[in-house]
Amino acid sequence: MAKTDWKAEAKALKKKLKKKVEKLTAELDELRGEVTETVGEVVAAVAAKAAKPVSPLAPDRFPELPVIKGASFAAIGAGIKYQNRKDVMLVHLAPGTAMAGVFTRSSTRSGCVRDCQDKLALKVPEGAGAAIVVNSGNSNAFTGKVGDKAVAEVTGSVAAALGLPASRVFSSSTGVIGEPLPFEKITAVVPALVADLREESIQMAAEAIMTTDTFPKGACAVVEGEGGPIHISGIAKGSGMIAPDMATMLVYIFTDAKISPANLQKILSRNVDETFNSITVDSDTSTSDTLLIAATGTSAAAEVKAGPVAKAFEEALRGVMMNLAHQVIRDGEGATKFVEIRVTGAASPEDALRVGKAIADSPLVKTALAGQDPNWGRIVAAIGKSGAQADRDRLRITFGDLLVADKGWRNPAYREEDGAAYFRRSELVIGVDLGLGRAKRTIWTCDLTSRYIEINADYRS
Repeated sequence: MAKTDWKAEAKALKKKLKKKVEKLTAELDELRGEVTETVGEVVAAVAAKAAKPVSPLAPDRFPELPVIKGASFAAIGAGIKYQNRKDVMLVHLAPGTAMAGVFTRSSTRSGCVRDCQDKLALKVPEGAGAAIVVNSGNSNAFTGKVGDKAVAEVTGSVAAALGLPASRVFSSSTGVIGEPLPFEKITAVVPALVADLREESIQMAAEAIMTTDTFPKGACAVVEGEGGPIHISGIAKGSGMIAPDMATMLVYIFTDAKISPANLQKILSRNVDETFNSITVDSDTSTSDTLLIAATGTSAAAEVKAGPVAKAFEEALRGVMMNLAHQVIRDGEGATKFVEIRVTGAASPEDALRVGKAIADSPLVKTALAGQDPNWGRIVAAIGKSGAQADRDRLRITFGDLLVADKGWRNPAYREEDGAAYFRRSELVIGVDLGLGRAKRTIWTCDLTSRYIEINADYRS
C-alpha cells in the first residue's frame, strides 16, 4: 500500500513540476520577446538618428505660431517616396484671400512653378477662396507634358473637393527631379485631407513638406493694426540646393491682414532680395523655388495701405522672412556652422553681392570653416575671383572683433591661435571691407562637411 502511495505522489509531483516548467518557459519566452522588441526599438531609433541627425544648429523646438483665421491645414502620408511619414499638405484659404508670390527664375523650373505664375497673373473671381497643395518626395520638374497633366489633376481634384475655381488652387512639389509624379496617390488622399482641415495644424503642414530637412521651420509676428492685431505665420522647407534666385526652396506665409493683392505683392517683392536671396548652402538653385503669401483679411484691423501700420507690417513680414531664411541655413545639409558674411565699402551694390557670394560659395572657404581652420587666404582668393572691383591695399578682413588683415597685409597683432579659437564657435561673422565706396551686403551661409557629400551621394537611393 505504501509503495502504491509513493508512486502516486511521484507522479503528481512530476505533473506539478512540469506545469511550473511550462509556466516558467512561457514567462521566459514572453520576457525574451519584450527584450527583443525593446532592443529592436532602440536599434531602430539609433539607426534613424545616425541616418538623419537633427542639425546641431536647429532651434530647440517648433515655435507656437498664432492661428490665422481663414487658413486651415491638413497633412497626410500618400507614400509618394517616403514611407510612414506625412508627405502631402493642404491649405484651405477663406473667400476673399489675397495671394502673392515669387518664384525661381530657373529656365528648367517645374510645372508647378509655371502653373502658379500663370494663375497669379489671372483676374481673381470676386470673393473667391484659394488653396495650396504641396507634396514632398518628387519635384515634378523636367517631366514635360506628363508633369503638366499631374499639376492639372492634383489642383483639379482639390478644386472639386473644396468648391473652388481651378485657377485658385496653387501647387508645389519638391524632391527628385526628372521622375513622373504619381499624382493618383495625391488625388486619392484629397478627401481625407479635406476632412481633416484644422486652423491649428500648421506644424503638420511644415513637417509634410520636408525632404532632407532635419527639422520643420516656422516663424511668426504680430503687428498692432488700426482696430486690432494683425498676425503673420510662416513655414518653410530647405536644406540643400539652396542658392535662391528669388526665394528659398518652398515658403508659405499666412496673415489675417486686409490688404490688396497688388500691395501684398509689392511688399513681398521688396523684401525678397535681402532675405531669401541672401542665403546660400551650396550655390545650386532649385527648379522648384516658390514663396507664396496669403492674406485672409479676417483681422479686425483696418486695411493695410500706407502709413505707420503699413510700415510696421512690412517690417514684421521681413522679420518672418529673415527668420525662415536663417533656419534654412541652420539646416544646411551637414552644416555645423552658421556664418554671416558682412561686405562693406564696395563700389556698388552689385560688387558687394559678388564678393559676399564668392566667399559664401567657395568650397575652399566652406571646408576651412568645417575644419575650424581660420585660413583667411582663402577669403582673399575668393574676393579676387569675384569679378568685383577690389584694391589689395584697401582691403580689410575681420573675424568677429579680430582684425585679421588690413591695407593689403596681415595685421601684425593678429595671432593664428586667436583665429582658431574663434572658428571653433558654431556661429561666425566674417567681415570684409573693400574700402572703395559705401555699398554693403550681408550673405548667410554654412560650412561644407563630409555629411553633405553623404546626403547627396545617397539622395536617390
